[in-house]
Amino acid sequence: MFRTLFIILLFPVAGMAQEKVLDQVIAQVGGEYILQSEISEYYKAQKNQNATLPDNAQCLILNDLLFQKMLTNQAKIDSVKISDDQVENQLNARIDRVLSFMNNDVKQFEQYYGKSVAEMKEDLRTDLKNQMYAEEMQRKIVQDIKVTPAEVKEYFSSIPTDSLPYYNAEVEYSEINFYPKPSKIERQKVIDKLESIRARIVEDGQSFEDMAKKFSEDGSANAGGDLGWSKRGVMVPEFEAAVFNLEAGQVSPVVESEFGFHLIQLIERRGNSFHARHILIRPKLSDEDNQVALRELDSITTQIKDGTLTFADAVQKYSSKNFPSFSNGGRAINQKTENNFFEISDLEPDVYFAIDTMKVGSMSTPIKFKDPYGESYYKVIRLDSRTDPHKANLQSDFSRIKDSAVALRRQQAIQDWEDRTLQKTFVKIQPEWIQTCPDLSKWVAKDQ
Repeated sequence: MFRTLFIILLFPVAGMAQEKVLDQVIAQVGGEYILQSEISEYYKAQKNQNATLPDNAQCLILNDLLFQKMLTNQAKIDSVKISDDQVENQLNARIDRVLSFMNNDVKQFEQYYGKSVAEMKEDLRTDLKNQMYAEEMQRKIVQDIKVTPAEVKEYFSSIPTDSLPYYNAEVEYSEINFYPKPSKIERQKVIDKLESIRARIVEDGQSFEDMAKKFSEDGSANAGGDLGWSKRGVMVPEFEAAVFNLEAGQVSPVVESEFGFHLIQLIERRGNSFHARHILIRPKLSDEDNQVALRELDSITTQIKDGTLTFADAVQKYSSKNFPSFSNGGRAINQKTENNFFEISDLEPDVYFAIDTMKVGSMSTPIKFKDPYGESYYKVIRLDSRTDPHKANLQSDFSRIKDSAVALRRQQAIQDWEDRTLQKTFVKIQPEWIQTCPDLSKWVAKDQ
């Protein structure tokens, strides 16, 4: 859909963070500069991922950086808005992703990068904001591009018959993701335990961080329950309602959310952004709790079959909101392709075996899964469509052909924007790079 933009390096090659690169300005685009260190870092990162890079890899990197810098430069000229909160949220998300691969071990993070989390965020902040400027500028260029059905047909007709794509067998399916509920007795045990922990913090002066490390049951425990900075709308409503009722340093009463029960301490709040830590404890499920869930799911599927409840309504009423399918009427989304079609190789094994013998329109019995947090839940699947291997055609593949037509229009719009903007943007590249990379001459041709 978009021309690829570089991603800020957050997984450098081991040792890169400590290595000193001889820095010099290689190119200038408007008020933006490209340094030798940027090219070297991207080259090393790509080399680490792909040992067989082309001979002109650094030329290709510089070409893409020139495009990104031109987007950034124009975004600033056009007064595109990127708030500090947006940057902070992106930084937190990227740091959290790295920490998740390290089991949230902050010491391991610091040993690997040679810097604290705060120092790493400070190093990345300016580059990340510039990247966000570039991404937003590119989004604005293509945001209004659409195609009519007649244009889709015209685009399809322009494709030579022998060039039409061949699609493998695919399926579409919908799902209800249902979590068993713990018993009242188990829920009360957790509430009592958290109230006891709260008393030790509030009344006895014990450290919230120490209590989180000892008792919390999520990945933030190793960091003393620290969740980093978040913006309003990111956390579940119950959590945010509690946070925005706290003053800095205060500890909330016990708060229930779909993840379990929390104690929350507000560290700092800036407008609609907040920095908090928490202690999370999840009630344990018994065999009887699972049996109750299965009986409830059986009742739900019976209502759907009887026509007294639609599948989409069942999703809104009973399915977990933590799955992308919830906001898509229950239709599962292929994260690989970002559409609703799944090739057999894209399916989870349990989903594949469930739908393998199903007829279109039928529903599966509940299938037990575990979420990324290790919690068990049940999935009911409805098979929506099944297609045999076939060559692309308008009848079966209109939506995908439309997506291709839109992508082509967007690609052309970006190229047109680049050509127009280049004519009015100051660009300077070190002569030795032009000699080494002849394709870069287009960037300075107007000045020659």
